[in-house]
Amino acid sequence: MFEQAFKNIDDILWKEDGCTTELDYTEQTSWLLFLKYLDGLEQDKATEARLGGKKYDYILDAPYRWEAWAAPKDKDGKLDHNKAKTGKDLVEFVDGKLVPYLQGFKQRASGPDTIEYKIGEIFAEIQNKIRSGYNLREIIDHVDELRFRSQTEKHELSHLYEAKIKNMGNAGRNGGEYYTPRPLIRAMIKVVAPKVGERIYDGACGSAGFLCEAYDYLLPQATTTAARNVLQQKTFYGKEKKSLAYVIAIMNMILHGIEAPNIIHTNTLAENLADIQEKDRYDIILANPPFGGKERKEVQQNFPIRTGETAFLFLQHFIRMLKAGGRAAVVIKNTFLSNTDNASVSLRRELLESCNLHTVLDMPGGTFQGAGVKTVVLFFEKGSRTRKVWYYQLAPGRNMGKTNPLNDDDLAEFIELQKKKADSPKSWSVDVAGIDAATFDLSTKNPDGGEAVVHRSPHDIIEEIAALDVDCAEVLAKIRALV
Repeated sequence: MFEQAFKNIDDILWKEDGCTTELDYTEQTSWLLFLKYLDGLEQDKATEARLGGKKYDYILDAPYRWEAWAAPKDKDGKLDHNKAKTGKDLVEFVDGKLVPYLQGFKQRASGPDTIEYKIGEIFAEIQNKIRSGYNLREIIDHVDELRFRSQTEKHELSHLYEAKIKNMGNAGRNGGEYYTPRPLIRAMIKVVAPKVGERIYDGACGSAGFLCEAYDYLLPQATTTAARNVLQQKTFYGKEKKSLAYVIAIMNMILHGIEAPNIIHTNTLAENLADIQEKDRYDIILANPPFGGKERKEVQQNFPIRTGETAFLFLQHFIRMLKAGGRAAVVIKNTFLSNTDNASVSLRRELLESCNLHTVLDMPGGTFQGAGVKTVVLFFEKGSRTRKVWYYQLAPGRNMGKTNPLNDDDLAEFIELQKKKADSPKSWSVDVAGIDAATFDLSTKNPDGGEAVVHRSPHDIIEEIAALDVDCAEVLAKIRALV
């Protein structure tokens, strides 16, 4: 039922002139899902208070609750068409009253870790792009079918929402910024092995994939109410610069079961490293920071190693944000291992001297949809210098792409071998004492000959061509509908 509702919503959004990409579809679905979720949360808390003989103070005033403007019900529990707004009235209410009211919560909230503050932050960034009030009414009716009450329902909805985020990545352009393949995230988490009570941070959280997967990893360990409260309130922390990604991150974490996510809408790199104190540091860092971007000179002033490359600035930030003994797994361009510019050399030196860079996972081309660069994952611990680096070269035996994405089985051998840093045809160790002290070049080659050339079968090639043809046909159909 949920899957069909999501499909119906996308079909309606496809008719909207202001919604032209998967990014728009996800954004517009997100704010409506959030308000529906908030309604369910308030109803549950009101019921709980009533059973305890207490009064519940609603977050939203009566006219702005879902049941009042979006889905008023008659005595039989069906939509009351006499009270439900539609057409021009609905759009005018949403744009002129609802959104401004919700934006005001940011100023009225007691602090940034409250659900009230999140409401204000989300709607400070959201613009209703659905211009047809009749389309908006149809979408609201489909959203109203969705339920967030049980863990099973939340689990199914979270999977569907993750699929939307993945589609954004596959759609190309800047959608790929929000999606890191979940099998890679899960492998990184298994190697870092967080525990309940440790604080986990992603300073470039995008759609919060790392934090959501870490929550799923830790939830079975949280066997007491106290442990579950720790996961809810004092475990997952993120920062995100871009407005759409921030909104998606909040919604993604909520659907995974975290009621008031600790995500801050800010430019992480605008923070001066010299201002970071011990209380600001974290036990675990998991991240895939944006690379290829450029930061302004005034932002670069916040870092001891000055560079315009955003990924290199983020790496400096992560090193400083780790506690002594803290553990990190960070995705970065593979050229970081060998670049000869002063910033790259200085950053490799700092990493090797202030942290134990114990593992480098070399990812194959095509791991990230639409990204034309190869990447590595750096696994390091803060507090002791690097003596030996263990390398693993992932070679799945096929060309990676949209029709052949990364899966959990691809990374199973890496996770197993990494426990003992074992040598194999795909893995080897390098003593840091033997690397060039002038360049700190870390780009060693596999002594067994490196990555093998993958010869694909004609059948696989034809299958991929057919899949691409279908995608092209869908795009052309949408373009024809617009002209």
